[in-house]
This record gives sequence, C-alpha cells and structure tokens, in this order.
Amino acid sequence: MILDFLLKSVVIGTGATLLFDIWGRLLNLLFGIPLANWGLVGRWFARLPKGEFVHDSIAAAPAVPAERAIGWIAHYAIGILYAGVVIAIWGLDWTRAPTLWPALIVGLVTVGAGWFILSPGMGNGIAASKAPNPTKARCLNLAAHTVFGLGLWLTALAIAPSA
Repeated sequence: MILDFLLKSVVIGTGATLLFDIWGRLLNLLFGIPLANWGLVGRWFARLPKGEFVHDSIAAAPAVPAERAIGWIAHYAIGILYAGVVIAIWGLDWTRAPTLWPALIVGLVTVGAGWFILSPGMGNGIAASKAPNPTKARCLNLAAHTVFGLGLWLTALAIAPSA
C-alpha cells in the first residue's frame, strides 16, 4: 500500500509537472511569455538551509553551485508531493477511478504556495505584488496551476486500470 502510494505519487506528480512545463513552453512559443527560471528557484532553495528565506531580489543574491539542477529537482519533487496530497486526501481509490475535481482543487490550492512562500521569498512580494504586472503574473500562475491540476487528473487517468 505504501509502495503503491509512493509509486503513483511519483508517476502522477511527474506527469502533471511535465504538462505544467509544456504549458509554459507553449506560452513562450506562442506569446513570448518568459519561461520559468528554475535556476533562481534553485538558488532560493539552496539558501534556505542558511536561514535565508526572504530576498529583496533572488537574482541579486550570489549564485550557488548547481542551482539550475536544484531548481528543476525541487520543481518536480514539489509536483510529486502535491500528487501525494491528492492521493492522501482522496485515497488510492481515486487513482483507480480518477475524477477531475480533487485534482483541480489541489492544483488551484497549490498556487497559494507560490503566492505566499516562493514569490515573497524570491523578492516578488505576496502574490507577485512587486512584479512588473502583478495581475498578469497572478493570471499566469492561476492558469499554470489549473493546467497542473488537469495534469494530475489526466496522468491518473492514463495509469488507471481499464474499466
């Protein structure tokens, strides 16, 4: 049961995060929306053990070794964690017959971590309030996390046993 939980969390979280990344790439190609800078996210994560939780600008903080790899690993690990949350709340039965609403709820709720932890920590203020265009940033965040929620559901559907 624990192994099933872990395996499904990894597969579903990885699939959802991959769809999140494809969405970002599509927005970049079609509309020139900049891609997420996972190196800066990695820089932020790498500074957490040093007690550096909030920065005026993470871009101004000194670079750390392997920050891009750290950012990408953290990005996918968090996606896996969020998949685990869906499964922990709705149970392994959800993975056998996935429904949309649990995945969308978690996808939308997870935007809060970005708005209230990551964004202020990296120097963009609460809910991207210090971003050049906060409303645009918030809308893009909501859209990306909706896509992530859809990715949770679609990946779970893809691995669910056939009826």
